[in-house]
Amino acid sequence: MTISYNWLCEYLPVKIEPERLSRILTSVGLEVEHIERYESVKGGLKGLVIGEVLECIPHPNADKLRLTKVNAGGPEPLSIVCGAPNVAAGQKVVVAVPGTTIYPLKGDPITLKVAKIRGVESHGMICAEDEIGLGESHAGIIVLPSTAKVGSPAASFFQPYSDQLIEIGLTPNHMDAMSHLGVARDVCAWLSHHENKEYRPKQPSLNAFKIDGNSLPVTVSILNQHSCERYSGITIKGITIKESPRWMQDKLKAIGIRSINNIVDITNFVLHEMGQPLHAFDLEAIKGAKIIVKNLPEGTPFVTLDEKERKLSAEDLMICNAEEGMAIAGVFGGLHSGITGDTKNIFLESAWFNPTDIRKTSFRHGLRTDAATHFEKGMDISGTVNALKRAALLIKELAGGEVASEIVDAYPDPRNKTQVILKHHYLKKLSGKNYHPDTVKNILLSLGFEIIKEGIDAIHVAVPWHKPDISLPADIVEEIMRIDGLDNIQIPSVITISPSVENDPTRTAWKTSVAGYLVGQSFNEILTNSITNSAYYSDSQLETAVKMINNLSAELNILRPSLLETGLESISWNLNRKAEMLRFFEFGKSYSTGGVGQYTETNHLCLYLTGPLSEDSWKGKGKPVDFYYIKGLCARIFQLLGLDLPEWKPLQHPKMSSGLEITTEGRTLLEAGSIDPALLKQFDIRQELFFVDIRWDALLELASGKNIEFRELPRQLAVYRDLAMIVDKSLPYEKVEKAIRSARLDKLQDVKLFDIFESDKLGANKKSLAVSFTFLDEEKTLTDKEIDGMVNRIMGALEKEVQAEIRK
Repeated sequence: MTISYNWLCEYLPVKIEPERLSRILTSVGLEVEHIERYESVKGGLKGLVIGEVLECIPHPNADKLRLTKVNAGGPEPLSIVCGAPNVAAGQKVVVAVPGTTIYPLKGDPITLKVAKIRGVESHGMICAEDEIGLGESHAGIIVLPSTAKVGSPAASFFQPYSDQLIEIGLTPNHMDAMSHLGVARDVCAWLSHHENKEYRPKQPSLNAFKIDGNSLPVTVSILNQHSCERYSGITIKGITIKESPRWMQDKLKAIGIRSINNIVDITNFVLHEMGQPLHAFDLEAIKGAKIIVKNLPEGTPFVTLDEKERKLSAEDLMICNAEEGMAIAGVFGGLHSGITGDTKNIFLESAWFNPTDIRKTSFRHGLRTDAATHFEKGMDISGTVNALKRAALLIKELAGGEVASEIVDAYPDPRNKTQVILKHHYLKKLSGKNYHPDTVKNILLSLGFEIIKEGIDAIHVAVPWHKPDISLPADIVEEIMRIDGLDNIQIPSVITISPSVENDPTRTAWKTSVAGYLVGQSFNEILTNSITNSAYYSDSQLETAVKMINNLSAELNILRPSLLETGLESISWNLNRKAEMLRFFEFGKSYSTGGVGQYTETNHLCLYLTGPLSEDSWKGKGKPVDFYYIKGLCARIFQLLGLDLPEWKPLQHPKMSSGLEITTEGRTLLEAGSIDPALLKQFDIRQELFFVDIRWDALLELASGKNIEFRELPRQLAVYRDLAMIVDKSLPYEKVEKAIRSARLDKLQDVKLFDIFESDKLGANKKSLAVSFTFLDEEKTLTDKEIDGMVNRIMGALEKEVQAEIRK
C-alpha cells in the first residue's frame, strides 16, 4: 500500500516529519517498509536557470550549429553552442550552466562541463524538454514566455511536484487503512493517546452538496442481495470530459496511478482518499434507465474495457441495464458503458459487494484492479453515500454539470453494528499490561467505537462500520495494544516454556556447518518466496506444479517447482542496484504433485554465483567464477558431511547452457552449470551466472549412513613425491586420478594436480600434467625403496590405463 506523505498531511491536524510518521505507523501495526522520494521531474530541475538569448549567429565550422550569447543572471553572458533549429535572439530559455547535473528522460544523469564543440568553447547548454525530463519532445529548445524572469531557478517557473512515498506492508485485517483518511485516523488515535490531547483527522466537507434537479432518475434493483448488500448511485448531467487539474494528476501519479480524464481520475482520487471504490457509467448506456444487480448465465460473453471478450461464470456478479451486462461488479467495467470523450451525462455507482465473491471473480478472470483489491478485503458499508457526495462535488468543480437525480440508495436489509463486550481482566491477561478503564475508553473512542455501556469489570462497545474484521474481544485487545504502541508491550521477567527435543540433531549440525563454511567463502544466505509466478516455468514443469486456489495475486499463483527462478529474482534485484559480485545460498523446498492429495516437498541447498570472485586491483583483474571453483565448493560441502565427492557427469539441462551432475544409484545428488542466456534475459541479467542445486535430503541420507571414527593423529611425517606425464589433450584429469587410485595403495593419502602445460613441442594434441602424491605410514617411517615401489606401481597403472608417457 503506497501512501503519499503530502496527501496524508492534508488530513492530519498537525505537521509530522516523515521519519516520526514512519515510527508512528509502524508502532500502530502499519509497518513502513520504506520511504522513497518521488519527483515528477527527476532531479527537480535543480541548478537549471532561466536565461535570455542575447545573440545568435551561425557556427563557423558547422552548418547546423549556432553560437549564442545567453544572459543567465550571472556577471557575464555565457557563450553556448546550440544545435536546436528554433533557437533565436530574444528568446527566454532554460539554461544548464557548467557543474549542473541534468536528468534526461532516457539515459543516465549528465554533469555538464565546459567543452569544445567544433573548435568553440561552450559554457553550458540551452535545454530541450527531453534533456531535462520535462517531456518527450526533442524538436527544439524550450521557449518560455517573455514574462519569465532571467536568472531565476527553472524549478520556480515549472514548479515540479515532489513528495515522499510511504510504502506500508498492510496486513489483510487492516482494510480500514487502505486509504489516506484511514491512515490519518490511526495516526490521530496514536497522537490523542500519547499526547493526552484530542486529535481528529480533517474530513473533506460535504456541506456544499445539493440536488440540482431530478430530471434523469435511474432505478436500482438488487436481485442477488447476498453478493450486493447495498448499492447507491446518482446522476450528473452536462459534464465536460477533459484533463484533470495538475494537482490531482500529481497526487495520483505519485502513488502510481495513470491519469486518464477528469471523471475517471476523480473516482480514483476518492478511492484512495476515502477507501470507497466508485464506477462511472455513461448514462446513454443505461438502457431503460434501470440498474439491475444480478448474475448472468454461465458462459455469457462480455467485452471488458481492455477490449477482451470474457466468458462469464454463473457466480460472477454483474451490473446490468434493462437488456444486458454493463460491468463486472467490483472488478472491471465494460467496453460499451464506460466514459468517452463525448460523454455528457453519467451515473455514478458506489456499492458494497461481498468480499469473497469479488475475490473469486477477480482471480477467475485475471483482473487484479484497485477496486477488486479494496472490495475483497471488506468495505465500510456505511460510506457509500458520503463517497458519492464527495465525488459529485469534485465533478461539479472540475467537470461542470449538475446533479440530475436524487441519491438512489438500495439497502434492502440494513445491518446492525457488531457489538463486543471486553472484560478488563481478559485485556490484562492477553496484553500483559494493566490498562486504566479511561485509557481503554479514550483509545476506542478515537478509533470510532461507540461506547454502549461501561461497567466496573467490562466495557460494551459497538464496532465502527470501517472495521468489519472486528467481532471478538481479542480483536478489541489488538486495537488497544497497537494504539498504545506495539513497542510498548511489556516483557515479563520470567518466561515459562516447554523445550523441544530434536530426535536427530546431526541434521541441524550439518546444515549449520555448511552454512558457516559458505558464509566464510563470502556467500550471503537468502530466503525467497516459495509462492511464485507460473510464467517462469515450462509446460512440463507446470504439469506437476502445485497450483494455488486462493492466491494472493495473479503473479503469485503456484508453489515453486524449483528454486532457480526465485533466486534469479533476487540476483536481478541486486544487480539493478549496482551490486555485481554476488554469491548467494539458500536452503529451501521445491514442491510437486502427482494429483489431489499427492504432494511432495524436496529440500534443496542452492548456490547462485555471478561476477568476479574479487575486485580488480593494482595486482591485476579479479578472478572470474568458473567450473573449477564450483567443483571445489561442492567437494568441500561433501567433505563437511563426511562424504567423498563422486564422479561428475555431463548434464543436459533445458535451463543451462552447460552443466555437470552427480548421481548415485539412479538418484540425482547435485546439478551445477551456467544458466542459459535466454533465461537470464527474462530476468534482465546481463552477465554469466552459475547455479548449483544440491538435493539436500538425498545428501543427508548418504551422510547419515556413514560412521564417524576418531583415531589418534599419526606420529610419522608424510612424504611427498611429484610426477609429470604426457597424455592426450582431450583426456580429463578425472580419468588420470582414477587410474592412480586403481593401483590400490593403502599408504597413498592424497593426489593433487598442480600444473598443466601445453606446447607443440610435446607433440600433436598432447599436454603435460604434473601431479603431487602424499604417502604416509602411520606405524613407521617409509623408506626410499618403499616409496619408489609405490611410485613405480602408479606409473605402471598410468601407462596401462591412460597410455601416459612418464616424463623423466
